[in-house]
Amino acid sequence: MSAETLETTAGPPDEEQRRAPDPEGPAPDRGARGWLARKSVGRETVAMLVVPPLLVVLAFVGFLIWRQTADLDSVEANQLKWSTLSRLLVDHLQLTVVAAVIVVAVSLPLGIALTRGRVKRAAPLVVGIANAGQAAPSVGLIVLLFLWLGGGFWTAIIGLSLYGILPVLRNTITGIQAVDPTLVEAARGVGMTSTETLRKIELPLAVPVIMAGIRTSLVLIAGTASLACFIDAGGLGEVLQTGISLFRFSLMITGALLIALLALLIEWIGRLLELAYRPKGV
Repeated sequence: MSAETLETTAGPPDEEQRRAPDPEGPAPDRGARGWLARKSVGRETVAMLVVPPLLVVLAFVGFLIWRQTADLDSVEANQLKWSTLSRLLVDHLQLTVVAAVIVVAVSLPLGIALTRGRVKRAAPLVVGIANAGQAAPSVGLIVLLFLWLGGGFWTAIIGLSLYGILPVLRNTITGIQAVDPTLVEAARGVGMTSTETLRKIELPLAVPVIMAGIRTSLVLIAGTASLACFIDAGGLGEVLQTGISLFRFSLMITGALLIALLALLIEWIGRLLELAYRPKGV
């Protein structure tokens, strides 16, 4: 049989043969798994961003429907007036925002300082003191401050700030200390100063941990602010306190629901901030 006959018999590879995957070629499993992992993370992130505000909206709409149709007595109707609830909500937000700003302004620089040089030796002591402060009952802390400083807005702010410092302080220290030391050495090796290394390497890599601490602190402050009413500082806790004092279950449920919804909404805002400030690729 001639060579031409062999060539004609074998023929060029058909379309199916050309499309058949090479058994020794690269396996597609790794890429598929990576895509699925990214897809799973994306879905989880979307769920965290969509579900909480949706729950808040649905629960608040349910509260509005109940408020418009409920048969309330004069005490309940007076306490649940929209003007009263709006005023208490604004008071609660003011307490939460001011205390959160103070917590971040104090805890971040302090946490950074406790990871630098000789001062880092004091980190366990400072964190231990902060742990002891948060372990104390929040009501007891606020009452002690009331006996010492009197009532009012700023007494409540001091109590809330002391109660919210620990998560941010601890996470700032943990986040910076968790940065790979070889990255820090490499940055110093290319001529970066200690401040530049902190700003460009350590803090960006520690942002996820720090933002998680800020989010936790926000929720703690928002929930604890309901106790500010006991020292004449306002807030949604007044609705709850009135319901407990007068045995009005409608007021108890309303106060607890609004405080829980506000804490959930603030936690969602914290997640948004965490995503906004998270460096790309981290």
